[in-house]
Amino acid sequence: MDRIVYPPKDRALVDKRLMEEYSCQAVYLDDDLADRHYNGFSNSILWPLFHYHPGEMNFDEANWLAYRQANLKFAEAIRSLIRSGDMVWVQDYHLMLLPMLLRGLVDGPGKDGSLTQKELAKIKEGIVEDTRRILPVRREILLGILYSDLIGFHTYDYARHFLSSCTRILGPRLCPMVSSLKAATLKLELSPLALILINSSTEACVKERVTALEQRFKGVKIIVGVDRLDYIKGVPQKLHALEVFLTEHPEWIGKVVLVQLAVPSRQDVEEYQNLRSTVNELVGRINGRFGTVEFMPIHFMHKSLAFDELCALYAVSDVCLVTSTRDGMNLYVTKYSAAYWGTSFVGEMSRLKPSQHPAAPPEIGGGQSTDREGEALEHGAVPT
Repeated sequence: MDRIVYPPKDRALVDKRLMEEYSCQAVYLDDDLADRHYNGFSNSILWPLFHYHPGEMNFDEANWLAYRQANLKFAEAIRSLIRSGDMVWVQDYHLMLLPMLLRGLVDGPGKDGSLTQKELAKIKEGIVEDTRRILPVRREILLGILYSDLIGFHTYDYARHFLSSCTRILGPRLCPMVSSLKAATLKLELSPLALILINSSTEACVKERVTALEQRFKGVKIIVGVDRLDYIKGVPQKLHALEVFLTEHPEWIGKVVLVQLAVPSRQDVEEYQNLRSTVNELVGRINGRFGTVEFMPIHFMHKSLAFDELCALYAVSDVCLVTSTRDGMNLYVTKYSAAYWGTSFVGEMSRLKPSQHPAAPPEIGGGQSTDREGEALEHGAVPT
């Protein structure tokens, strides 16, 4: 996470400009608190837990206290800004205690909780039912969310997991307990994420880039992969699948290439640093085994691409390979589908993304297996 540090003497001016130019209020966290809140608890504990990767989770009491303190600082900043009748939108898993803390600050201890503004908690991933008991502070997290008036989820499954977790962790007396919070009627809402489609394929710069890429990869099938470099995205599994495919089908060596874009993510977290090392090693090994002076089977980029460049890459590719082990909402699938609007791409994705855990759209899935992913590559590379 990129952080901007402002010394205390400059903060009044920063606050003034943010409010005048962007209608925003800064929340100031010192470096250690920000690191423990974002990298320590949010992305080293909650993120892996919510994505069925409990093995990556390393609970630390100091990080939990930092998470609470950061949420409290947000609550204090909001309290100074809100008025009766305002709506407060709480976004994502970094602020799951905020609804409870904000009600406590506004209403005060022992009050009836009749906060007049609506609080909405938007949670991208659901509380994972099967791993709910792993988190020592699970009760506190659930109670923090339940002080909202409306809780939003992307899919029905996430909402179902949340309700199941509330019942099993907080007990069968959940309904009377929620009533005692004195919040307005608690509602859950499903809000699938969508894209605003823009036809960029007719732009001159995109057309020129498509032509250049077609010349560069003439006679070669192009498999594209676009993922954040995150362990839930299954990038090592994707590379293993390509290795299996080329091993079992040597006739395709020199005729198929994987263009893998890995967008940098959470580079301060140790697990992500280890993942990058693993991916770099795999890319080097596979290119060293199957590559020649004229040809490399993997073109790997650890960076973001400009929108026009990404559109051109989507347009020129033959197959999009998605191997996420667990996704909250993978928009790269939807973007690639949009690039092939009017074709049967979404139907093909069920073969090309053989994962037992849904990415996006949620109905796309299969069984996780490197061998099956290799078979899917063969189906995708060979025209039918």
